[in-house]
Amino acid sequence: MSHTVKDKAKLLGRIRRIKGQAEAVERALEAEIGCTDVLMLVASMRGAINGLTAELMEDHIRHHVVNPDSEPDADRAKGAAELIDVVRTYLK
Repeated sequence: MSHTVKDKAKLLGRIRRIKGQAEAVERALEAEIGCTDVLMLVASMRGAINGLTAELMEDHIRHHVVNPDSEPDADRAKGAAELIDVVRTYLK
């Protein structure tokens, strides 16, 4: 079973929230609200997308590359954990 199938409900919830944020941006543009408010909505949406991306990348690393929690080789486990931390930091 793919990890995206296993986490399907959680991932779909995140996507639905992002969809709601996109609809809020659309409504804001249609209502001609100020650009600062639209930019704040877009920034929120970007953060949500980055969070989803980080989660998917971490799951990919853990399931298809190396899981640092179960890797017997300490160097590989450390490298995988560091990579996950870098991805999360980069996508903040």
